[in-house]
Amino acid sequence: MLDLLDKLYEQNYLTKEEIVYILKNLDDAHKKILFDYSHSTRLKYYGNKVFMRGLIEFSNICKQDCLYCGIRASNRKVDRYRLTPDEIIECCREGYRLGYRTFVLQSGEDFWYTEEILTGIIRKIKELFPDVAITLSIGERSEEVYRNLFEAGADRFLLRHETASRHLYEKLHPTMNFDNRINCLKTLKKIGYQVGAGFMVGLPEQTAEDLAGDLCFLKELEPDMIGIGPFIPHRETPLKGSKGGTVEDTLVMLAFARLLVPDCLLPATTAMGTLHPKGRELALKVGANVVMPNLSPTAVRAKYELYENKICTGDEAAHCRQCIERRINSAGFEVDMGRGDSLKSRNSMQRV
Repeated sequence: MLDLLDKLYEQNYLTKEEIVYILKNLDDAHKKILFDYSHSTRLKYYGNKVFMRGLIEFSNICKQDCLYCGIRASNRKVDRYRLTPDEIIECCREGYRLGYRTFVLQSGEDFWYTEEILTGIIRKIKELFPDVAITLSIGERSEEVYRNLFEAGADRFLLRHETASRHLYEKLHPTMNFDNRINCLKTLKKIGYQVGAGFMVGLPEQTAEDLAGDLCFLKELEPDMIGIGPFIPHRETPLKGSKGGTVEDTLVMLAFARLLVPDCLLPATTAMGTLHPKGRELALKVGANVVMPNLSPTAVRAKYELYENKICTGDEAAHCRQCIERRINSAGFEVDMGRGDSLKSRNSMQRV
């Protein structure tokens, strides 16, 4: 076991079979070594900085029907909302005043926001705040739309692959197509976005082989960002009675991601904080280096409920910003309010 962990640390690579072996045999002593290695790697590449992103959840309307998601199209109990372009811009104004230099615009797959509306929002943000980065997380669109949004000024795109297992993906996403999902990620990368992928830990029927497949997929894709969080069941979904993922298993996946793709940006997710009072701090200590406090209007935050008992839904943006900064500092890290581009993208820009 130790020789495999050493190989992972020194070479940033393992075969799928080697990853499966570790996952099935990882005891507490070797887990500590894994976490020490991932923390050390994070310090080597990014130091002790944690990048802050301002998250704006601008619509909880979604045409898809993913079995695990609280805002799935079939959930008739969701109080649906859409922010207007002006409301989104106002969230950015508040975020900029608070020091944020990256805005993450996230929604369900809501096609009310046409290419024209989205490009208008992006151009307006860049006009008002030319020094910020814009990250989109809006699901699947055509290559033409992705390209036009990029040309309008979008810098990054988050599109979790959710699971690299075709079987699991098709079972959990009855309205979606596995190949299309993977092709979207490749298209986004080809266009020039800083791309984020990622997956959930603890899905029903998910195996060690599935998780190893996710990690190998990420190693092959080499994304700029990797989002990994625990599966948390929602009472209004078909998976409401399922056992959820755990903080401990998610920490192991975060550590692997840091070691396999050492220059990636790795969020400490709100879902981790939902499952454990110090879940985000624990994630930071095994290699995560991004947090995304919420800038959405407090009136709509509780309505963007992908999973149950989501934290921080009632906090004002300023309080949220101060709270998470205190938490980051208490865990031994330093807040960085800059754009926080990935090392991969910085190196690419320098070569150009």
